Amino acid sequence: MKLDINKIEKLSKLCRYYILESTTEAGSGHPTSSLSAVELMTTLMFSGLFKYNVNKPKHPNNDRLIFSKGHASPLFYSLWALTRKVSEKELLKYRKFNSILEGHPSVIFPYTEATTGSLGQGLSVGIGIAMNAKLDSLNYKTYVLLGDSEMSEGSVWEAIQLASHYNLNNLIGIIDVNRLGQRGETMYGYDLDAYKNRINSFGWHTITIDGHNIEQIYKAYHEALNSKKPVMIIAKTVKGKGVSFLENQDGWHGRALKKDEFEKALQELGNVDKKVKGKIDKPKKLKPKLIKQGKIKDVYYSLEELLATRKAYGNALVRLFPRYTNIVVLDAEVSNSTFSETFKKIYPYRFFEMFIAEQNMVGCALGLSTRQKIPFISTFAAFLTRAHDQIRMCQYSKANVKFIGSHVGVAIGEDGPSQMGLEDISLFRSLLNSVVLYPCDAVSTEKLVEEAAKYNGIVYIRTTRNDTKVIYNNKENFFIGGSKVLRESNNDKFTIVTAGITVFEALEAYEKLKTEGIFVRVIDLYSIKPLDRNNLIKAANETKVIITVEDHYKEGGIGEAVSSELFNVNAKIYSLYVNKIPKSGTPKELFEYEEISSNAIIKKIRELI
Repeated sequence: MKLDINKIEKLSKLCRYYILESTTEAGSGHPTSSLSAVELMTTLMFSGLFKYNVNKPKHPNNDRLIFSKGHASPLFYSLWALTRKVSEKELLKYRKFNSILEGHPSVIFPYTEATTGSLGQGLSVGIGIAMNAKLDSLNYKTYVLLGDSEMSEGSVWEAIQLASHYNLNNLIGIIDVNRLGQRGETMYGYDLDAYKNRINSFGWHTITIDGHNIEQIYKAYHEALNSKKPVMIIAKTVKGKGVSFLENQDGWHGRALKKDEFEKALQELGNVDKKVKGKIDKPKKLKPKLIKQGKIKDVYYSLEELLATRKAYGNALVRLFPRYTNIVVLDAEVSNSTFSETFKKIYPYRFFEMFIAEQNMVGCALGLSTRQKIPFISTFAAFLTRAHDQIRMCQYSKANVKFIGSHVGVAIGEDGPSQMGLEDISLFRSLLNSVVLYPCDAVSTEKLVEEAAKYNGIVYIRTTRNDTKVIYNNKENFFIGGSKVLRESNNDKFTIVTAGITVFEALEAYEKLKTEGIFVRVIDLYSIKPLDRNNLIKAANETKVIITVEDHYKEGGIGEAVSSELFNVNAKIYSLYVNKIPKSGTPKELFEYEEISSNAIIKKIRELI
């Protein structure tokens, strides 16, 4: 298709009109940040380069466009208005309650790949989508529009180095170098070479252009499409381009025009052709290669067998893949500790080493999730907190991602507090519609990993470093929102509610107390979110006293979860939890120190008696 510069210019002018009209009507937004990238995006989408079936946004071989600089949403929506997939009337509802055109692109708008707006994340998502194309033998390209301000984010550079490592020549980034950030000039201003030299050093092919020169832009995309490396187009642009009193002016970031300013801007734009329409060519009719589903083996462990739940997690992935063939596994260079390496050895082509870059790992998992994969991602629980923002954003993209945090709590022992996941339950409980699971033995781990694979949404599974005894038989059923009553009698005076490693402390306390004629109920609350409300209420009504025990800090942990669930139940609730800064030591020493051991449970019960 021959480049029609005249048509691109008309489309660009109409796009600018839509940007200004929608933000002025809304009374808010980021028009200047949108105006700077107009030619970059209209040339991409409407010159025959971009392949997309506009009537089928979920077509598997559509090219993908991600606005990492999500605040440029007025531009994003205006581009789809040029295709007539968004009406001008709809544009005037921008940022209004119940409009699908939200302040930053979200997945309620069908042409949004992933919800963006928290800067520095779009390139990671793009990597996941580009990886998927390779995995599925599809030829679509993934384009990511980046702002120059967000190039200061470390997650961007995590993404840049990984894209080079996996040689993602189907990934094309575009940096809109408009020089001005929210409060003034960016770190490198208009020094395009500063970006070029840095990105080149990571093994990317870089192209510097005038971001308003349609011919240069078109040539750059053509060059990118033929590259054998990932490509970064570094475009010098003008913030507020097209309106003289906005161009290259500080103080206009995130400000919409007033009505009189809008009228003045329209005079500068001149005649706008509202009849011009942007046409996008359809992609090739390719579909992902499907993997035939097979049967899975039954879980088989021996009672009393010693096995860490982190090892059972690796076993579960291998066992489940023949049925759940959309599974992919990502790990942050600790696969020999999380035991995701068990899966890697059998299915190396479905395993991605993400190295020690947890933020990028989560973003990539989100990208894979948008292409109907089921990512299981693993690292030490403590290090997932580093990627809190990326995890937080997953909920807004309705991601189907499974997080596995190993080496949790003071139970890891001698490695010391920097390695102990003690905030992770709180982190994942706070996410909307998330599931938090904490199995105590190999059987429950295997069964809950399968439940996670079935569940469409965010699931967090806490696994333990140390070997634990198998206490469940292989036929035992586990489900999200369930619990298990491990010890129970008609004479129970207290209920101990716990999960994971401290289940065994509770069982030990039970045996000692029984010799004194003190009977307690023990509940394995393996599903921390959602909780088994019925079992908890039954125990509260029958024993009147509940003691929660957990290898986690108080805030956001099991104790608070149980207390909030039973706030209107007539029972007293006491909690044992990690309450001091931990030290290096044996797990036994640390359990005693933090007062979550069997002895601490017995002591608490004697106090209450």
